[in-house]
Amino acid sequence: MKRYLCLVTIFFTILSTSFPQVSQEIEATADFSVNIQLALSSPDYRVTAGDIYTLAYAVGGTPVTYTIIVDSSYRIPISNLGIINAAGKTYRQLKQDAETIVSNNYPLSGVQLVLTQPATFMVYIAGEVSAFAARTTWALARLSSLVNSNLTAYSSIRDITITSVSGQSKTYDLFQARRNGDLAQDPYLRPGDTIHINRIDRVVSIGGSVERPGTYQLLPGENLSELVIKYASNLIPTSDPSRIELVRHIAAVTDSGDKIYLAEQDITNNYPLQHLDAITIPSIIDLTPVMFVEGAVRGEESLEAAESNTANRLTIRFNQGENYASLVQRNRRWFSAISDTQNAYLIRGEERIPLNINPMLYDSSYRSQYFVERDDTLIIPFRQYFVTVAGAVAIPGRYPYIPDREWDYYVALAGGFVMERNTRETVTIKDINGKEMKKTDAVMPETTITAATNSGLYYFNQYAPVITTVLTLITTVITFTTLISR
Repeated sequence: MKRYLCLVTIFFTILSTSFPQVSQEIEATADFSVNIQLALSSPDYRVTAGDIYTLAYAVGGTPVTYTIIVDSSYRIPISNLGIINAAGKTYRQLKQDAETIVSNNYPLSGVQLVLTQPATFMVYIAGEVSAFAARTTWALARLSSLVNSNLTAYSSIRDITITSVSGQSKTYDLFQARRNGDLAQDPYLRPGDTIHINRIDRVVSIGGSVERPGTYQLLPGENLSELVIKYASNLIPTSDPSRIELVRHIAAVTDSGDKIYLAEQDITNNYPLQHLDAITIPSIIDLTPVMFVEGAVRGEESLEAAESNTANRLTIRFNQGENYASLVQRNRRWFSAISDTQNAYLIRGEERIPLNINPMLYDSSYRSQYFVERDDTLIIPFRQYFVTVAGAVAIPGRYPYIPDREWDYYVALAGGFVMERNTRETVTIKDINGKEMKKTDAVMPETTITAATNSGLYYFNQYAPVITTVLTLITTVITFTTLISR
């Protein structure tokens, strides 16, 4: 036992000095990630030319270690005790064979065979690819890990041929591997493999009411039935197969493609499909009637729309018999502070119907006398606020309030300061309650901005003609009096 513990200690000392070198070499390989622990734990790791193994055992208390490098012949000498043909063997099989040979010759020798450096090797990618490529990889890399980044719009993932160095070829289907987890269609790569990506035959798309909409490469003999059932995983409960639409681009009469209408029976009959056909299966929900909401409202995609004085238009689907109260209650998010819900109105044909929706918003028991009808348009006006600009400006008056604008914006709307009356842009700003505000304060609705008349020259110009007239009159009177007294 003591001898065995000594051997184990020596063996792991050898491994600890070997692994750092291996780790550095792995890190230097930029195109992939080699993981020794993964290779050691994987039952699939196959012995590969270039692998480095460490064999350690004890003979009569003397430790013996060998570094075994696998060459392309795959004939591995086990000390001077025998030779193993490792071609096609996994690491675990090689380990068992090697340790058996040593144990048969040296019982209780504590033999261990460990993979200390997995091999790296080259494979080649050709065919319908962006460019021919030679890639460095390792024995646990699968086909999909190398080809995905090299495909073009015309590359087929259903028809990939791998030719080994021995000249044997086999075709693989990566779609089956991805969709069904069929790893036999996504094989491990071997040294010198040439991967040939073939061109696509037919690519069609399917959208709408199916479980897996998308673009699919069809195999020979596959058509509408396979596309819907096999690839798109069948219809969903709300689909309407009576109104299937097919747009055909190849040999189409129009540039935008010919539209062909199909029915459910065409799925059963496996309607033939051509390259680049596009199938759309509508939903019965599309037949639900719609009405419209316009004005100071916001939808899910534009929550800020109503806040910026921008009118919005929403298309709303509804169920027959829906009351306007229930429609408004479940869509409270439409409204904001500037939505004039009290003065809303309904356009129905040529009729305009006033509709105060304030009582509908928060009273769940309220019921409107109006029910939603197809093509109704509910108009929500903007609640208008104003800012008053007075005093020494060109056009005093009330101007629409715009959020986040400063006092000088409203002065500009009023034509700007009358410079003969106002100096230094002197203004008095008061809120709706008459409280005086600073220029730096945010302008709120119903604020009053008064431009002061504070120019001394303005007053002088105002009264100068009067003073001049009076002085002229006085001078005239004095002159006339003097003449009379003589």
